[in-house]
Amino acid sequence: MWIMRLVPSSLTLLASISPLIPTPCLARRKWNDTGRGTIAFEENWGVPEIMGPLAGVSPQLQADILDVHNQRLRRMDENGIDFMILSCATPCIQGISSPSLAASTAKSVNDQLASQISNNTFRFGALAALSMHDPVEAAQELNRTVKELGFFGALVNDYQQAGDNNDTLIYYDGPQFDPFWKMVTDLDVPVYFHPRVNVPLILNLTYSHAPFLIGASQEFQATLSTHVLGLCTNGVFDRFPTLRVIVGHMGERIPSDLTRIDSRLVAQRDDGLTMNQTVRSYWHTNLYSTTSGDFDTSLLLFHKGQIGIDRIMFSVDYPFDSIEDASTWVNSLGGTKGGKGNALTREELLALKRETAIKLFKLNH
Repeated sequence: MWIMRLVPSSLTLLASISPLIPTPCLARRKWNDTGRGTIAFEENWGVPEIMGPLAGVSPQLQADILDVHNQRLRRMDENGIDFMILSCATPCIQGISSPSLAASTAKSVNDQLASQISNNTFRFGALAALSMHDPVEAAQELNRTVKELGFFGALVNDYQQAGDNNDTLIYYDGPQFDPFWKMVTDLDVPVYFHPRVNVPLILNLTYSHAPFLIGASQEFQATLSTHVLGLCTNGVFDRFPTLRVIVGHMGERIPSDLTRIDSRLVAQRDDGLTMNQTVRSYWHTNLYSTTSGDFDTSLLLFHKGQIGIDRIMFSVDYPFDSIEDASTWVNSLGGTKGGKGNALTREELLALKRETAIKLFKLNH
């Protein structure tokens, strides 16, 4: 297996497209702001051309992924979700090894998503799918989707697989991806890091002895947390201090182990580690987490103590997790003024449910 290290791309091409970035529309966005409902944004959507890796899921789950305006919207209405930001279901473009096919499919998927939500942007928004084979190409497609289609940022499904045998893995934490991260920060949008099932070589080496650990029980967290920590240790947040990255599933376990992670990393500074800050500090400046698929009050409160409630946002991971379960849980956290036994204060609950997301995605701009 090869870990791909691309030839460092010059920022020259990126600079050449900067004058072509259109001026944002100054009209205030109109969205379903009830003042109390939730905002959800790790919410899966797809089109038939990317559903191949999901062929094993139930017919109902497939139908829920493909749907936008029927059962999805009905469940939003029934459970008080004001606004939902959709993204391409894993692995999406990260599961396409051909650079040319990945790029064309990403453009097609983004255009189809924009078309499907165009008649109800009052309730729906989108995160872009990107081919990450080439950092400059990814930057250009992100620019197009944000400026022309009105997307809120991007979602990447962990590493980009590549190579004739699907055994080359492209990570986004090296200097060769600086043109991409520069575009992200210039546009001032977040990027969501989402898990994916590993390529067969890794699955066979790592999980053949315990196949029930494939997926959300262990594999997703173990793989994606390594990628996110690579952003920290390889200096991405030092080079781009205003960059904002969202990590789902309560931070893929990273906030649960910050003391051990940082103590071991600090000990490696004499060995050449050049990370300027600590992982804990990046959770206060660059990283956010969501509650997607992890509706655990005790864990939420522990993470509140570790990274702050202002770094945690509500999401569901629909339809892999239930809108009903997520909404019942978040509304059980209290938040009533002066109420006894509340897990969260009213201000904290509003931050979790909506206020932090409104600021991060600039919904009121």
